[in-house]
This record gives sequence, structure tokens and C-alpha cells, in this order.
Amino acid sequence: MDTQRKKGVLDICVLAVLKRGPSYGYRIVSDISSCIEVSESTLYPILRRLENSGCVSTYKQEYNGRIRKYYKIEQPGLEKVQEFLNEAAEMKRIYQFVEGANHE
Repeated sequence: MDTQRKKGVLDICVLAVLKRGPSYGYRIVSDISSCIEVSESTLYPILRRLENSGCVSTYKQEYNGRIRKYYKIEQPGLEKVQEFLNEAAEMKRIYQFVEGANHE
């Protein structure tokens, strides 16, 4: 997949995971990896960017004697996911157009 396209899709995938509930880095990587390849070194800059834009917030919580940083989706993140879903129909038409051009 094209790097720029993948970057945008990864943002949405992270937000989609967080829409299900707060989570932490390693778990987010595990959840997304079933759909698209992502590493922790790729994830953390995405999480920082989403946090800086107000799409996610963070809090710390103890887990098995260690402090774990959790990420939680905020309203701008929910809106970003909805915008992506609203664009799906348009993207589907574009893909169908491109596929049709390949069959001629």
C-alpha cells in the first residue's frame, strides 16, 4: 500500500480501536495487526499526533505493579472516524471506476 495512504488509514484504525474503549500501545498494535501491518515504532508517533490534535487523550493507571499509559478517544476523534465512514461510498465508486477501466 502507498505510504501516504497507509498513514491516513492507520490513524483511522487507531481511532477505531479506541472507539471500542481505552487501550494501551502494545494492545493497539495487536488489535490493528489483524487488519494492517503496524509496529510500535510506527504507532507512537501516530498516537502523539492524534493527542496533539485533540482526537485522543491519555491517562496512566497501574497494572500488575507497573504504570501503564492508556489512550482514550475524544469527540474530534469520533468525528474523524465518522467522516471516514461517510467517505466510504465515494471511495467505493472510485474503486469501481478504476476496476472498470481495467476491464476494457
